[in-house]
Amino acid sequence: MDIAVIYGLLIPFAGTVLGSACVFFMRGSMNEALRKALTGFAAGVMVAASVWSLLIPALEQSEGLGSWSFLPAAAGFWLGILFLLLLDHLVPHLHMDNTTEGPQSSLKRTTMLVLAVTLHNIPEGMAVGVVFAGWVTGSSGITATAALALALGIAIQNFPEGAIISMPLHSEGESRIKAFLHGAASGVVEPLAGALTVLAAELVVPVLPCLLSFAAGAMMYVVVEELIPEMSEGNHSNMATLLFAAGFTLMMALDVALG
Repeated sequence: MDIAVIYGLLIPFAGTVLGSACVFFMRGSMNEALRKALTGFAAGVMVAASVWSLLIPALEQSEGLGSWSFLPAAAGFWLGILFLLLLDHLVPHLHMDNTTEGPQSSLKRTTMLVLAVTLHNIPEGMAVGVVFAGWVTGSSGITATAALALALGIAIQNFPEGAIISMPLHSEGESRIKAFLHGAASGVVEPLAGALTVLAAELVVPVLPCLLSFAAGAMMYVVVEELIPEMSEGNHSNMATLLFAAGFTLMMALDVALG
């Protein structure tokens, strides 16, 4: 596997690790303004990446189908949406109820949060893997810049996720090191899922339009279900909206100008 691909697959994991490391520097919860800023920016990057890095290449690769060229992209997109919908029925949402009382209930809530974040990271890792697989094979029109930008966008989203795992664990009695390791471990599945996708690149190519749009659907579900409600509620929502626009514009510019 190309060293550039390995580095690219590790970028989202690095976001989780850096977020988990907040347990060494912060007391209490992450600053609300910072959390909303990161969430809004990541949401904007992921929406733009879903369009320019995933859906448009999926449509372009299906041009041979003529009037039905939208079909693989539409089918894959809906599969991605429904897959994440199924995950949300099987595991708890990332927005957990903080009103539960008692240390055992609190520990159980945090444990379920670790499970939720870990499982939600699998399709995100696959999304990065699919894009890098498309770039490696050279058959999709995907550029290294587009793949890198997508990985960075997911890494930004993973930063607060790592923090909301490690910091509560420390407040519940775990050492900072153990809390950090638990938070970082939730992101390990991302590079693994991405690496498996890239290693199966030869098998992936024939169904790449469906897989690209599947990744787009999964990412859009995360944005609409998790990130937008997170950035819109309470204070600082205007700032989060502006940063959403900034993230969207940056990703669009990178993909068009450098693609």
